[in-house]
Amino acid sequence: MSYTVHELFLTVQGEGANIGRAAVFVRFAGCNLWSGREADRATAVCRFCDTEFVGGKRFASARALADAVVATWRGTTSDRRMVVLTGGEPLLQADATLIAALKERGFTIAVETNGTQPIPAPLDWVCVSPKAGAPLVLEAADELKLVYPQVGAEPDKFAGFPASHHWLSPMDGPDRHANTAAAAEYCLAHPHWRLAIQAHKSWGLP
Repeated sequence: MSYTVHELFLTVQGEGANIGRAAVFVRFAGCNLWSGREADRATAVCRFCDTEFVGGKRFASARALADAVVATWRGTTSDRRMVVLTGGEPLLQADATLIAALKERGFTIAVETNGTQPIPAPLDWVCVSPKAGAPLVLEAADELKLVYPQVGAEPDKFAGFPASHHWLSPMDGPDRHANTAAAAEYCLAHPHWRLAIQAHKSWGLP
């Protein structure tokens, strides 16, 4: 199987329980909830995405992509290598063969998924971000990150979802400040939830 990757880069994780950890990000092209084209946003299942994931570089094999991840990592082989599979929706492409190739190269593997696709092989860390109007096929995760507010995906619907961390991530855009205040107020009233930040944006990192 070949893989189309929109971008591949080394950065510091800017959100969630792994915040501050160096990782290679593999941003796969394509998503099943939005085409990524502005002309289609109004009819998409997910209309608030702020990530570019259209097109990219094709890797002919899992070995080729895993080797590119190794080449991007700056630390030594004894360092705590980490790779984050993201998108778009990474589980449309990331398969058991790729996961095995990354594990063979000593990487801790995390995925950031919308939860509509099954996980093809065991991963070290799963972050799921449910979207209103989309099926949630995953039954558990390490962390659940809910963009807030979403009509049809209110926090009380996911409070019982099996995860070690439940995050509310204020929706970005022109109402970001109001959304942040509302999310903080919800967390104060429902301390099961934690307020998420996207620190990499303030750090000036991708």
